[in-house]
Amino acid sequence: MKVVASTEAYTIYLRKDGRHAVKGADKAPINGEDKVKILLEQGLITAAPPKAPEPEPVEEEASADGAEEAAETEAASEADEAADADTAGEEDKND
Repeated sequence: MKVVASTEAYTIYLRKDGRHAVKGADKAPINGEDKVKILLEQGLITAAPPKAPEPEPVEEEASADGAEEAAETEAASEADEAADADTAGEEDKND
């Protein structure tokens, strides 16, 4: 590994695969957000801008909710019809 930058707090190395390694003053590796902050400060990497949140289409949600309600209503009416058919069948047997 080749030393790229060194301070009292950390040392930045360039690995053979082109990536950077950061070690603290105690020779322990620094990873995660701390590593990213250090590499950004040194200008060795650039951070991608955060993606803008996509607006949620209101119309599609409303139609999806309506479709769910219609499906629930249809399922309930089918259950009622089945229950009525069972009751009607029992009445025919009793006559």
